[in-house]
Amino acid sequence: MKTAFLFSGQGSQYPKMGKELFELVPERGKEILQTAEKILGYDIWKIMQEGTAEELAETRVSQPAIFTVSLLALEAAKAKGIEFEGVAGHSLGEYAAMTAAGMLTLEEGYTAIKYRAEAMDKAAKANPGAMAAVIGLPAEKIVQFCEKVRNEGEYVDAVNFNSPVQTVIAGTKEGVAKAGEQLKAEGARRVMPLAVSAAFHSEFMKGAAEEFQAAVKDIDFKAPKVKFYSNVLGSELTDFSDMPALMARHICSPVKFTDELNAMKNDGFDNFLELGPGKVLTGLVGKTLEGVTAASSESLYA
Repeated sequence: MKTAFLFSGQGSQYPKMGKELFELVPERGKEILQTAEKILGYDIWKIMQEGTAEELAETRVSQPAIFTVSLLALEAAKAKGIEFEGVAGHSLGEYAAMTAAGMLTLEEGYTAIKYRAEAMDKAAKANPGAMAAVIGLPAEKIVQFCEKVRNEGEYVDAVNFNSPVQTVIAGTKEGVAKAGEQLKAEGARRVMPLAVSAAFHSEFMKGAAEEFQAAVKDIDFKAPKVKFYSNVLGSELTDFSDMPALMARHICSPVKFTDELNAMKNDGFDNFLELGPGKVLTGLVGKTLEGVTAASSESLYA
């Protein structure tokens, strides 16, 4: 059995998350939380345990919060002796994946997440938008209808290729609504608006990408100790010569998660453990791959 660790993305957060994981690794957990507070300049754990769902959903909070839970889950998995040969993350999950793979230290990981969350929060407020998950249509058809709506004067694009039956679109509120109506008429089973006020992984995030690249240019991204799979490429990443540029591009590029999972299976991975809050990625593995096993962080303390 060949194991890959998958790290959760934005939207997976919920109040009081991470408590059970912290209790599994309290000493290491304290180190993680102390580093978080030192780099972020505030007590992220207090917000995670006492904050409302609305407070946690803010980009500048949700990204470091999910990163923190992912690291706690990583430490819990390692404490149980679970070994892994590859990593991948969904969107912001790539930063926990890089930390797990030894590409970033704990301090560097939190520094990168801080810059990313702040830049994306600023871009979201400057360019309000919307996102929606489209269920039950092939990605090619969704891309085609997004292009049709753009030609009609509203911006919308396919930005998260999550599974063969789920693709997320993003753009202006009007563009997402218009594409959603056309896709439902075309046979989509559901078009579900996401609880965000921005169009992540779209051209609306270009300003954030530029700001982020300048902020992380001096961070020392190292080569990974295990296989690292990239959202931007949809396959294993082997060129680590300019990670600030690649991760800036990542902010405004589609997440090719379906391709990533298929590439991992083709490379022999047949056991997937999702580390982070919730079990979204566990579900995506089940919808994308056959003949593999998948579990979430809950398996570490159930």
